[in-house]
Amino acid sequence: MKQDWTGRTLELTVGPVAHGGHCVARVDGRVVFVRHALPGEQVLAEVTEDAGKSFCRADAIEVLTPAKGRVTPPCPVAGPGLCGGCDWQHASGQAQRELKAEVVAEQLSRLAGLDLSVTVEELPGGLLRWRTRVRFVADEDGRAGLRAHRSHRVVPLADCPITARAAVDAVLPHTWSAGDEIESTEDADGEVHVRRLPGRGRRPEQQRGGIAVQRAADREWRIAAHGFWQVHPEAAETLARVVGEWAQAAPGARAWDLYAGAGLFASVLAEQVGPRGRVLAVESGRRAVADGKANLAGLRQVSWRCGQVEHLLRDRTDSPQVVVLDPPRKGAGREVVERIAAAGPERVVYVACDPAALARDVATFAGLGYRLDRLRAFDAFPMTHHVECVALLTPGASD
Repeated sequence: MKQDWTGRTLELTVGPVAHGGHCVARVDGRVVFVRHALPGEQVLAEVTEDAGKSFCRADAIEVLTPAKGRVTPPCPVAGPGLCGGCDWQHASGQAQRELKAEVVAEQLSRLAGLDLSVTVEELPGGLLRWRTRVRFVADEDGRAGLRAHRSHRVVPLADCPITARAAVDAVLPHTWSAGDEIESTEDADGEVHVRRLPGRGRRPEQQRGGIAVQRAADREWRIAAHGFWQVHPEAAETLARVVGEWAQAAPGARAWDLYAGAGLFASVLAEQVGPRGRVLAVESGRRAVADGKANLAGLRQVSWRCGQVEHLLRDRTDSPQVVVLDPPRKGAGREVVERIAAAGPERVVYVACDPAALARDVATFAGLGYRLDRLRAFDAFPMTHHVECVALLTPGASD
């Protein structure tokens, strides 16, 4: 008989953290994924979702025995049944980074068979007001907010403490049409750019700004304000520095930058290979390619290809010394990894926003003769479960 515990209150001893912003508990042989809890806590949890399988989902509605890292959330709507934008507001900064480190290590162990000690490094700026780009949505009364966890329900907001103040103030005090999505971006000069997405079949409306100024890798960038760029103001510079340190492309060498965005890492590689080298930048977004070409117009060693990475690598016969890739959350996948390995680079620098996808691709690389040489992880998304990793893979047997 199908079990349905929805609405049931359980007294739980919370177990380890799991990927996705929750912890694991077990009751009567079933797994319970618990949000708003920390490992080791004793809580009362209300089951919020149960499909009758071997697991269900729950929110900790009362903490009976708190963990050492528990704090009062700075946002009043960061609790059970409320805004789903954050996962760890009830944890101190150190506790959040330790939880994320456990997740990265667990994913690499389970999916890639690697036993590593992981440290998640803090970026400057603290836990609040770091988010420079956000998409709000308007409820039926035109009030802007964010959706509840795993729900289309909109939670109206008076503030979003993790988002830059100017980006918040450009949207939340105003009334919008029901169902509008509103993107707000604060750039490196403090200018705010606002775009309204009124719904299916209607064109986006740029209501303010549109071309953002960003700075990273010793260069000023002018890019589409709502296109891809790191959300944390320190992330782009930090990642560019690590990629440069690990890429070590030689003067005159060939290099690939896959999923290149507007060319942040291509610019680093171009400076390393110099005017006699070659950098292939591959990106599927037409606007990102246009921005990349404009911003790197002075670097003639960079050539751009617009299209899906897996398609554009099929006919490549060159052998790059270095490959940098920054795939979307789903990872690069077997086909792309196989084509990279077949090209035989000396170093592969992999920038990842999802540890599970990274671990799967690392396992595929291992089967093709590339081992994980180094790994760094950065807390580029405080208060959420997301973490940014940079991995260096080199030819050789796995340790």
